Amino acid sequence: MAEPDDFESRGRSRALQASRVTLPRLDPPPSSVLAYLQDRFPFIPDWESRMARGQVRVEEGGLLAPDAPYRAGLKILYFREVGQEPIIPFEAKIIHQDANLLVADKPHFLPVTPTGPYVRTSLLARLQEQTGLDHLAPLHRLDRETAGLVLFSIRPETRAGFSALFQKHRVTKLYHAVASMSAGTSVHEWRVENRIEKGEPFFRMACVEGPVNARTAIRLLAARDGHGLFDIRPETGKKHQIRLHMAAIGHPILHDKLYPELQPEPPPSAPPDFSHPLQLLAQRLEFVDPITGEIRVFESGLELGWNPLAGV
Repeated sequence: MAEPDDFESRGRSRALQASRVTLPRLDPPPSSVLAYLQDRFPFIPDWESRMARGQVRVEEGGLLAPDAPYRAGLKILYFREVGQEPIIPFEAKIIHQDANLLVADKPHFLPVTPTGPYVRTSLLARLQEQTGLDHLAPLHRLDRETAGLVLFSIRPETRAGFSALFQKHRVTKLYHAVASMSAGTSVHEWRVENRIEKGEPFFRMACVEGPVNARTAIRLLAARDGHGLFDIRPETGKKHQIRLHMAAIGHPILHDKLYPELQPEPPPSAPPDFSHPLQLLAQRLEFVDPITGEIRVFESGLELGWNPLAGV
């Protein structure tokens, strides 16, 4: 696939590495691959122009023309490109690095991987530029709005062992959150077990009927002036699981713009607002290193906006 050209000289930004997308089975299918990409990734501009320039290809090889028919299962490669990429004035801190593993402490608002209008400002791109590690890959995800620990694999040959830890739920995760509380709450511990599936619009998730696939243990640590500080231990890793489960018990996380109700987006012309970060922090990760057999424990150095003496 062609290397990125000098997009920054034209006020644009392009990702350092190609992204991959597998076309899902849809009924009815879109009229073309182009139609699907335009609908699924509305924040990514100029799909037709990129195809004409040879910047969208099939993973097995070969260019993808704008009129290429939609085929479920087709794997596509492309470089994410955006114009006027938003500036995120916060930096992550590398708290551990060895031959196989890098652990970063991510601030609020920073996406882990290129997504939507964010490309070179993503945590992955910043770390690749900072370390020179082209094969760096995240082993799990945090929402852009969530702060805290993110683990990255350095060597492709040892990646499968670390990925299996998350797939088999062998990583003990501890989150802290500040959430709204109603007066007179007497329950201090909850165990939420339900099923989470994709909701509407596509970027939200929903709790639905069916076999359980999401489990979270929640404990109230302290309460003051209509807010509580919570200890949260997810046993599974569904998208938005903690945010959904906190809303389900009646204590939505402070400054959550998706749950329990979707909040209106500011106009595109509005400057970014960093004054109300989602009060959710990936505080601690513990697991047995699949390469060395050591017990690994990592803790975030970041804090939420909670002061038990002064309130939130």
